[in-house]
Amino acid sequence: MRRLNRKKTLNLMKELDAFPKVPESYVETSASGGTVSLIAFTTIAFLTVMEFMVYRDTWMKYEYEVDKDFTSKLRINIDITVAMRCQYVGADVLDLAETMVASADGLIYEPVVFDLTPQQKELQRMLQLIQSRLQEEHSLQDVIFKSAFKSASTALPPREDNSLQSPDACRIHGHLYVNKVAGNFHITVGKAIPHPRGHAHLAALVSHESYNFSHRIDHLSFGELIPGIINPLDGTEKIASDHNQMFQYFITVVPTKLHTYKISAETHQFSVTERERVINHAAGSHGVSGIFMKYDISSLMVTVTEEHMPFWQFLVRLCGIIGGIFSTTGWALTNPHRSHFLMATQATTYL
Repeated sequence: MRRLNRKKTLNLMKELDAFPKVPESYVETSASGGTVSLIAFTTIAFLTVMEFMVYRDTWMKYEYEVDKDFTSKLRINIDITVAMRCQYVGADVLDLAETMVASADGLIYEPVVFDLTPQQKELQRMLQLIQSRLQEEHSLQDVIFKSAFKSASTALPPREDNSLQSPDACRIHGHLYVNKVAGNFHITVGKAIPHPRGHAHLAALVSHESYNFSHRIDHLSFGELIPGIINPLDGTEKIASDHNQMFQYFITVVPTKLHTYKISAETHQFSVTERERVINHAAGSHGVSGIFMKYDISSLMVTVTEEHMPFWQFLVRLCGIIGGIFSTTGWALTNPHRSHFLMATQATTYL
């Protein structure tokens, strides 16, 4: 009885077989079939390797949301060299709430030589080349995000020569913590002093002929300092053509959360528009000589996440490639044989 039920079950399973087998005696091999098979296997191997490379790669996903954090402080990382002596210049921040943050709260004034050494010039040229490529190909920013903490620092190396030349410039570097509102970081003549109606700079004691706001921005960033990240103004160098020259940078800061397989950090990206002009009150060009960086905080926050293809998706795509090629080549080989068989059958019938 059990054998009878087992036999019925096997017969039923054979009737449900969606993949009927062809006896080997009915199978015919040919040179064209072998050639197509060789091409098919080569194509499968090539596409499998390419798909594996895609599986190993990662990509950056960008998500946007409203930034609800208004109470925290914003960190500004600064490394700027101005072609004036340190006793002649002063740097500070004044925001829209008229809160003044003096440079003494985190900035260091270091007397240096403005001209770079050959090694420093080479690094600066390389940094400027990267900046130009980033402006042309925005997808390179994803590569920089992935290599954060892995790439070398963008800071200039120390001078390798022990030059006896007296310092003719001032390197202002360090960081400041400011309110998370729009503000103005500026470097101008004279040290900043608090004032009941704002703030002022003691510029009266500085000779007008000593004004020279040629400057080099080795680093400027907002938020957590992440080595390897290249910011839009890194490597910028401006040479003043007049004593009364104003350099303006209009910056839009975007809060950014970065999550990669190497790091998780909260930093800030920014875009910048530059403008420079000569102060000439007689010609209607008013203002104060100096370097002014006016920044505004975006209300949107960007979350950048590094993602990877799941393994199950890789298997599905791989099966699709193999099955699709086998089906296509099988269809290509079967149809000519069927056409040839039908033509032969019709010819036999007519005879």
